[in-house]
Amino acid sequence: MSVPFAEVIGDPIAQSKSPLIHGFWLKALGIEGDYRRAHVKPDDLSAYIAERRSDPDWRGCNVTIPHKIAVMDLVDDPGDIRGTIGAMNTVVRQPDGSLIGTNTDAAGFYVPLADLDLEGAPVAVVGAGGAARAVLFALARAGAGHVTILNRSPLKAMGLLATFGLKGEVAGLDAALPPAALLVNSSSLGMTGQPPLDLDLSPLPEDAIVYDLVYSPLQTGLLKAAEARGLDTIDGLDMLIGQAALAFELFFGRSPPEGRDEELRALLTA
Repeated sequence: MSVPFAEVIGDPIAQSKSPLIHGFWLKALGIEGDYRRAHVKPDDLSAYIAERRSDPDWRGCNVTIPHKIAVMDLVDDPGDIRGTIGAMNTVVRQPDGSLIGTNTDAAGFYVPLADLDLEGAPVAVVGAGGAARAVLFALARAGAGHVTILNRSPLKAMGLLATFGLKGEVAGLDAALPPAALLVNSSSLGMTGQPPLDLDLSPLPEDAIVYDLVYSPLQTGLLKAAEARGLDTIDGLDMLIGQAALAFELFFGRSPPEGRDEELRALLTA
């Protein structure tokens, strides 16, 4: 007997905690369904999308590194994600077989910052990929001030500030951090199997917040360094759970159960 299913795709993908999150919610709500991982290499992305499009049990997928930009060429874009955020992290299959792409990263990123006044605040962002686009979109909506983007290739990041109407500058990863109120790592640096992110955090003020989108490992080197300085930190599970909640409703037509976040976080950190 077939059951509806969704999945997360990426390269690599073994580190993804999305199946645990969606599986927890499916069980809690008594929904007959499944959520899986699919290792999809860049050269196989088009074939993967074509195959899943014809499967009526497939509800869609979350999209992670490195497919968030490439997938935009393979699905419909009624919300003009290409023209706004410029990266998709969620694909949803419609009953007629059409595929719609959207982005839940921006909202998921902002959830743990909702009570923070970012109006005019200086921010530093590491990375210039799909996740960075969602971060910069959210920062622009929050009225952030001067934004410094640090990236291996500063040239790649040059156009992002203009794209999102932000004032700031770009620099290499070896550049000194500005005295930012918020530092965000939107790159894969520090992720299990990836090079570490080695930054000197001394320029950050004592009330700065360090936010690492990496969640494998959950306690990254960047967060350890921030805590050693006594800085407030936000780990990658906050954004992961926030964006997953929006995707879950799109896939399965139900909101995640309320009041179960602590139980879920305990499962994810066990």
